[in-house]
Amino acid sequence: MTHLSRIAAGAAIAIASVAGTAQAQSYPERPVEFIVPWSPGGGSDTLMRIVANNVTPYLGAEMPVINMPGVGGTVGLTEASKRDADGYTISQVHEGLLTATATGLTDLTWQDFDPIALMTASPQFLVANADQPYKTFEEFVTYAQENPGEVSIGVTLGGVPHLHAAMIEEAFDLELNYVGYEGTGERIRALVGGNLDVAIGDVSSAGQFVENGDLIFLATGAPERMPQTPDVPTFMELGADMELAVTRGIVMPKGAPEEARAGLEAALSELSQDATFIEQVNNAGAEVQFRGQEGYGAYLTRLDETVNRLAEVLAP
Repeated sequence: MTHLSRIAAGAAIAIASVAGTAQAQSYPERPVEFIVPWSPGGGSDTLMRIVANNVTPYLGAEMPVINMPGVGGTVGLTEASKRDADGYTISQVHEGLLTATATGLTDLTWQDFDPIALMTASPQFLVANADQPYKTFEEFVTYAQENPGEVSIGVTLGGVPHLHAAMIEEAFDLELNYVGYEGTGERIRALVGGNLDVAIGDVSSAGQFVENGDLIFLATGAPERMPQTPDVPTFMELGADMELAVTRGIVMPKGAPEEARAGLEAALSELSQDATFIEQVNNAGAEVQFRGQEGYGAYLTRLDETVNRLAEVLAP
């Protein structure tokens, strides 16, 4: 090969390498549509719009939100699962999809999607009326074990709060009396009014009443003690290897290209460290708790095992 031929060959290789790199970095080439399977104004919609409104500098493309509510979030998720797996449609799931699958509300499963990233978590608490004869979680467990079936706990029957209550019941060998309410605010008001003994709640719904002395946080499902409630122990501290939270994560239709999955994961990872994003999420009553594809998939796998084990308890 002549000197000029070697130069030409080297140039060709260099051009091919640059072209390959450009192709590998081509995602996204257009906006990524975000199907939020809940109504505007709710917790999921609020938090996912915070994601969509802040991700563009890291993703390099707009992320328009399309609300498709209905049947516990399964209408929008079903639509998302049918979209082309090209990386240009994403959606959002939380624990409600797993309970809906386990209780027969939908045939859709989380495995119909590629998990990309868990973004936010709203740790849940076991909250007690302050007039109850227990002031700590240990005292609650002792009382509940001595009075099986007598302690009423407010949940959303067949929903995530029901799952969390069942997890507590199983972990600490309790028998509780489930009382159903549609939403968190409704059951917290019932708890304040003395119509319940305990309930599943969170800081945004119950924090004011705890400050007023009407309610007590007995334990939190956060993996570590929370800055807002430093004196409240975690269930892990109390001997149960479990997390109780409403987590919100982003998924793609099954079979999305690796380039798209990795590109969106990287953008969301960067976003999770953005100070403005973190502040907005905290102001909405949640925490930023990023887990990438591997970590989020592992979380869903473990949670799915728990939900399926407790399916009979959760069934309406």
